[in-house]
Formats: sequence, C-alpha cells, structure tokens
Amino acid sequence: VKTGVRVGKTSLIMSLVSEEFPDEVPLRAEEITIPADVTPERVPTHIVDYSEAEQSDEQLYQEISKANVICIVYSVNNKKSIEKVTSHWIPLINDRTDKDSRVPLILVGNKSDLVEHSSMETILPIMNQYQDIETCVECSAKNLKNISELFYYAQKAVLHPTGPLYCPEEKELKSSCIKALTRIFKVSDLDNDGILNDNELNFFQRTCFNTPLAPQALEDVKNVVRRNMTDGVKDNGLTLKGFLFLHTLFIQRGRHETTWTVLRRFGYDDDLELTQEYLFPMIKIPPDCTTELNHNAYLFLQSVFDKHDKDRDCALSPEEVKDLFKVFPYMPWGPDVNNTVCTNDQGWITYQGYLSQWTLTTYLDVQRSLEYLGYLGYSIIYEQESQAAAITVTRNKRIDLQKKQTQRSVFRCNILGAQGSGKSGFLQAFLGRNLQQQRRIREDHKSFYAISTTYVYGQEKYLLLHEVMPDFDFLSEADLTCDVVCLVYDINNPRSFEYCAKVYKQYFIDSKTPCVVIAAKSDLHEVRQHYSLSPHEFCRKHKLHPPQPFTCNMTSAPNKDIYTRLTTMAMYPHMAQADLKNSTFWLRASVGATVFAVLGFAMYRALLKQR
Repeated sequence: VKTGVRVGKTSLIMSLVSEEFPDEVPLRAEEITIPADVTPERVPTHIVDYSEAEQSDEQLYQEISKANVICIVYSVNNKKSIEKVTSHWIPLINDRTDKDSRVPLILVGNKSDLVEHSSMETILPIMNQYQDIETCVECSAKNLKNISELFYYAQKAVLHPTGPLYCPEEKELKSSCIKALTRIFKVSDLDNDGILNDNELNFFQRTCFNTPLAPQALEDVKNVVRRNMTDGVKDNGLTLKGFLFLHTLFIQRGRHETTWTVLRRFGYDDDLELTQEYLFPMIKIPPDCTTELNHNAYLFLQSVFDKHDKDRDCALSPEEVKDLFKVFPYMPWGPDVNNTVCTNDQGWITYQGYLSQWTLTTYLDVQRSLEYLGYLGYSIIYEQESQAAAITVTRNKRIDLQKKQTQRSVFRCNILGAQGSGKSGFLQAFLGRNLQQQRRIREDHKSFYAISTTYVYGQEKYLLLHEVMPDFDFLSEADLTCDVVCLVYDINNPRSFEYCAKVYKQYFIDSKTPCVVIAAKSDLHEVRQHYSLSPHEFCRKHKLHPPQPFTCNMTSAPNKDIYTRLTTMAMYPHMAQADLKNSTFWLRASVGATVFAVLGFAMYRALLKQR
C-alpha cells in the first residue's frame, strides 16, 4: 500500500513497471502484481496505490488492514509532506492495525532529483521514535533512482523484519530471539559440550544454507568473533555467546535474511514461535491401528540420551533431565514418570526407562510425541520431511487376528479390579519394585501406567499396563480397548472377586480380548469369596486360565513371569484360548525370554563399552 498526497507515489509505481517516467500520471495506478520469478526473494508482490481524490477513507482502512507492508511516501522538497508522516499517516495506520502484529512501514522520500541535500537528517529522529519503521529510502521516479531497491526493501521488510529480532535503541537481540537461537544452538551442539566444533558448524551450515563452509571461511568466522569478544570461541569452537554475537552482527549489517533463514529452518514463524506445521505434522491414524516409534526414532532418542548422560551411568539424574528438556518451552515429564518406568537405586530414570516413556507417549498420544520430537529437532538432525517420519502406524488389529501374527511391538494390558485389590502393586512390581519400595511412593506422584520391556520367543516387546479406575457402572471405550485384560482380586478380602466376575460377564464374555484372573496378595491367608462360584470354578466355567497367584511382598524384586505371559497372550490371542491346557506353550515363551534377557543385557553392556 502506498500513502501520501501529491508526493509522486503513482509515478513511482508507473516508473517501476514501465522503467520510464510517465508523461501523464493518472490519479491512481491500477493494482499490479509483480510475478515471483522476477523478484530476488521469489515471492509475488501485489502493489496497491491509494488516491485521496478517488477513494474513501473506508477503502483506505480496508487496504491498510490487508497490507503486509506500507510505504509512506513524502516529497523531499516539501516540508509539509514530511511533517504529515508523523502528524497524520503513522497514527492513522497504528489505529487501524493490531498492536501485536504491527505492519512494517517504509518511509520513501521521492523527488530526490529536485534537491541537492538529503532529507535523512530530518527523517532519522522519526525512525528512532517509531519502532515499526523498518527502513527509509530516498528515490526519484523521474530519473529512476532507487526504484527497484524500494520494492526490494518492501519485500524484505515482510519476509525478514527487524522488529522481532533486534532492539535498535539497546543495539542488541530481543529476548525472544535469544531464546530461539539458544534452542537452535543446543540442538546443533550434537555432543552437548557447549561449543559448536567444525563438524557441528558445517552440519548447521549445510542444514540452513545447503552448502558447507570452506575451512578458510570457518576460520574467518571464528576470527571475527575472537576479535570482538573474549569468550566467543573456546577450544577452537563457537560458544553460545559467539553464536549470538554473529547473529547480532548479521542484523546490524542489514543481513537479517541470514538469521531469518536459520530461524525458519528450525521451525519458527514471524513471531518467533514454533509453527503448528512444524510441531504437529499431518499423520493419519485409522481406527484400530496403534502408533509406535520406528528404528530411526529410537536411534535418535538414544543419541539424545547419550548426549545428556554426562556421567555415563546409563541413567539421567534430575540435572541431566533438566538439561535435556532445556530445548522445550515447558517441562514435559512430571514426577509421575519416575513411577511409570524403570529407575535405578537413586530413583533416576534408566536408559531403558527413558525409551519406555517415549514409547508410552507415542502409543497414548502421538501428537504430543511429534511435538516433543519437534523441540528436540528430530526432522532437522535426521534430515526428514517432518517428525511424522519417526512414527510407524501399525496395521488394523483385525488383520493381525485374521493372519494370526502381528508386527506390533507395543501391547496394552488393562488392569481392572475393585478398590484395594492390589492393582497399583501389580503395576509397580512390573518395574521391579517390591512392597517396601512401593510404600515410599507419594500419593500425588502415583501413575496409572507402567511400561517396560518383556521378551517373548527372544523378541523384545513393550508391555504397557494401565490401571483402570474401578467404576462398575461405566467402563468407557478406552477402558476396554486393549490387547489383554487382567482382572485382579485380593485373596484376603471376601468381597473382592465379585467385581471381577461382574466386569467379565458384562464386558468381556464375548470379546476377542484374552483375559487373565490375578489372585493378588498371595502371601496372605486365602479366604472364601462371597460369590456363587469360587474363582477357580468361575475360570473353569468360562474357559479362562486358573487364577494366577501374585505377590510383591518379598525382599527381592518381584517375579516377572506373569508379565511375559500377558505379553504372549497379547501377541497370540488366538493361541491364548486354544492353549489353555498346554503348559509347554508358556514354558517355551518364558524360557526364550530368560535366555534372551541375559543375552540382551550382555549385548547392552558391550554397546556401552563402545560408546
């Protein structure tokens, strides 16, 4: 949009289009669009003229609200037109635009061919007074001076605005820009040593600008930083301070596009927020399909773990966790995570627990997983289209049942039972915690999920346990959607089994989901249940496995066999029913598991030695 009166705005537009000064100038130029391929920035530019004589105020306001950039044209030889910039045009535009998303303004001094001197001295104070003024340019429609530059600056003001990046009064980067560049630095610092070495700088350069830096250019960059600050270069690599200094320098030298290219490559929008497209790429999940991380995603997450496990103890201390999540705008893991996955003796999340938590998030809430991978820069470091490349959507469960085999590696087991029957204990025992250790868990840090790995026929699988709150009158679709069901009762409480029997008869008697009855607290005295059938008779009548005794009241870690069984039933639901009488089925599965667990641990130790 061009504003101003009798200052030559229409002549400017016509000179640009025809590359010669027009003999006759209409009151207002027609709207024109300059195609993308003739502009340096490769974006189509739509130019709209305004004429007070021809147009109403209403039309002007409408055009202002649609504009991405506004050029206020004054005549360098007319003091009144210069005064009008501040007395009339800027207040009028500010009234019509939203405070938070101000439109960049460009001051254009036309008719520079008529005067010897420059109007810049008068204009500079105005520029300092109004932050929205992006730049000022003097030109002449008559002798075509600076005409194409003017339109280039207009494009640049939209595509690479200074406003969000830099504060000219303070001569420093704005805090939101520092925050974004700090995250970019941390993501690019692949070994997390606080400096970008030559490899990391080259990777960064290639990621953002598609070309590596020549060794000499790398040295030149570091020398510029060295000359200007003491702690910008360390161990021949660039520190965060040096990195921020370089961007300040680019902006001060008018090379905003360099900083904007970096910011946009790392997912930022014009307000320096990560874009929705970057954080939440499109991913289709048909019904009855589940979401898992693929091999590349696990490799990436492993590298993130390695980068932050500073003391190499295969667990993340609270400080290391905090450091890992510095690239997030908030802390994504609460204290409940430590009670959802395996931890070490200090209660710190182990390597396996860390991967388990990622697996859980991806299974339960894939959008959140995509967002988290976005903060960590997965698609940038692994050079993928988007984070969606990290996700495997499994095939429909119906097909798995028909083909009697599954490619899935995460299986969900819902745990149902009356209050106090021992469900939480069953979850925690899966993470290797006996009753004594469980008693230390704070009520407000409790988790209704537990996830860890099990081995079935030598294959590593994830079993996800979910404790469903007991409400017999209403179990939602989500409470019933799972691969295997555990009905837990307390053998010491005569009223406990009735809940399991009712739930089974109402919801699972005709379902294809395998069910297992767990006789919990089996270290206590078994009492007769107040129900028409004993648990054993009930299981026999409904062709279920006999109740499985279970306790976590012991000095060592609880036995894990039952969890292998549950995973096996989840993987082979058709065999779970047929093989009721065949105990060798269970035996084969769990023997394979023990052998593999030992082997797996040895392999992991070997891997650690290499790291």
